[in-house]
Amino acid sequence: MFPVLELTDDVRRVTLPLPTPPGHVHAYLLRADDGWTLVDAGLGLPDLEAELRALVAGLDAPVVRIVITHMHPDHVGGAAPAAAATGAEVWQGALDHEQCERVWGDPDWPRRVADWFAAHGTPEAVTRDLLERGPLYASFIRFARDVHPLREGDAVAGWRVVELPGHADGHIGLLRGGRLVAGDHLLPGISPAVGVYPESRPDPLGAYLGSLRRTIELGPSLAYPGHGDPIADPAARARELLEHHAGRRDATGRALADGAATGYEVSLALFPDTVEPGARRFAVAEALSHLERLAALGRAARRGHGRVVSYTPC
Repeated sequence: MFPVLELTDDVRRVTLPLPTPPGHVHAYLLRADDGWTLVDAGLGLPDLEAELRALVAGLDAPVVRIVITHMHPDHVGGAAPAAAATGAEVWQGALDHEQCERVWGDPDWPRRVADWFAAHGTPEAVTRDLLERGPLYASFIRFARDVHPLREGDAVAGWRVVELPGHADGHIGLLRGGRLVAGDHLLPGISPAVGVYPESRPDPLGAYLGSLRRTIELGPSLAYPGHGDPIADPAARARELLEHHAGRRDATGRALADGAATGYEVSLALFPDTVEPGARRFAVAEALSHLERLAALGRAARRGHGRVVSYTPC
């Protein structure tokens, strides 16, 4: 049985397992007059549906809807099994679901994203690993095809939808009474990954910085994150992340000081200790987000040299 922790009389945290670090992802149960709302569904591991059926059987009311905060595998991958276990409709950000269809619904995605990384200077060994592991990992991504679309300002079980793009283009949170169900928008202790990928926003880091500033303006008193413990001062955490990215922006500028560099080369400067191919791909995507932020600020320019893209300082 998945561990369930009662945080308040109307919020319970459900911890679901992951086969890779950090080893867990949190889903949340929100109580309303008509039943429970499950926020996020974990990765679509083989025993997820049976485990969720056992969880639902022990609740004092049915799960009447499932809300997905964003399209990353550890949040959306179990949406279809969760719907089967509960009989509930899946609610998801409109843009987020569109990207699910274009990414996880496209069998050619591993090839497209491998070509993308190659174009940014990533060695063949790293892109080959993606092609070899892609089909296996995709088998754990069982997103819901038919969803109720959500947009900024919509109401869900008494909670307000807030769009918080950055970690994912269509990332949403739920806000009520000073509490924010934050997905991976805010995490304690680590900076949520923000990366550039095929068909993503051209400047996802700019969007994320805007979402952090919006969090400060909203001023929630507590955030429930997708990983780790509740965040007691979300605005302070948002300020820490803004400062972190300002430092990373300056480090990216220094990585271009000697002239043109690819996203892969800049990732080696920003994340020198990363070894595992999957982690290196995240490092390249994040380096690209900082390079594109510099380009938006007029401090760098994107250049094409044959099939390889590089960046130069301005």
